[in-house]
Amino acid sequence: MSGDKVRIAVVGAAGAFGRKHLDGLMQIEGAEVTVVSGTRPEPTQAVAERYGVPTALLSFEEVLERDDVDAVILATPTGMHAAQTQAALAAGKHVQVEIPLADSLADAEATLVAAEASDLVAMVGHTRRFNPSHQWIHRRITAGELALQQMDVQTYFFRRTNTNAQGEPRSWTDHLLWHHAAHTVDLFAYQAGRIVQANALQGPLHPELGIAMDMSIQLKAESGAICTLSLSFNNDGPFGTFFRYIGDTGTYVARYDDLVDGKEQAIDVSHVDVSMNGIELQDREFIAAIRDGREPNSSLRQVIDCYRVLGDLERQLA
Repeated sequence: MSGDKVRIAVVGAAGAFGRKHLDGLMQIEGAEVTVVSGTRPEPTQAVAERYGVPTALLSFEEVLERDDVDAVILATPTGMHAAQTQAALAAGKHVQVEIPLADSLADAEATLVAAEASDLVAMVGHTRRFNPSHQWIHRRITAGELALQQMDVQTYFFRRTNTNAQGEPRSWTDHLLWHHAAHTVDLFAYQAGRIVQANALQGPLHPELGIAMDMSIQLKAESGAICTLSLSFNNDGPFGTFFRYIGDTGTYVARYDDLVDGKEQAIDVSHVDVSMNGIELQDREFIAAIRDGREPNSSLRQVIDCYRVLGDLERQLA
């Protein structure tokens, strides 16, 4: 570190989530972005100029060789996550990798082994753990004020081509199971406890993309709570993920950072944390864990069970 600042490289900086991380990091006093990296020269340089970052690189290997980089945030295509995380750890860099950690259980397990063999901070961007709406629920559960009985979750998009959250072309194919379901599988375990049963069904595969465009997942936690998750790339309507928490002392609906009760009465969550931006809060946890020399919330160790559940669901669907 340079003084009390953690020097960070954002890899995949020109993509939608790379820019979200840069927006968040600009609000964190203990963070200094020294490098942005990408695969296309013009967008990568433009991002560097927009955020005032001194160095723009096109080689991930060059990022790992730099002595002005303490940590990397990987906002790269899903298929690169596991290998890049392992390479960063081997180079002595702390890592935050965007969700999902991997797109196979074998790669997720191998990355956990690499993380546990190091003394570095390694975390995954399971943003729902950090959104103020879900934090508010989590605090009620841990305080014994709410026992979760059921979660009903809808994850809906209208996506027939490889495009990102900003409608820009992608070079890789998104996935309902390994990406979008990962958010809810991990969140359900975070809120309800260890998952002991999981079932999945999927609809027809898209003829060009080769992925299921619709999926249904059922989960049961050790506590007895259940979760029903519906996912679709075919939904021609409002997009996003909507969470209904049904508990013994109340019902709550979370829509990103907004929270209402079962009667649609708004709940003020602005006081829950220092920001309403889940990605900024996730990045704050990454920086704080590095500075404090501790395990972060959403460490690889904490989220690996999510990927074990996804691996089991993939076997069922196959």
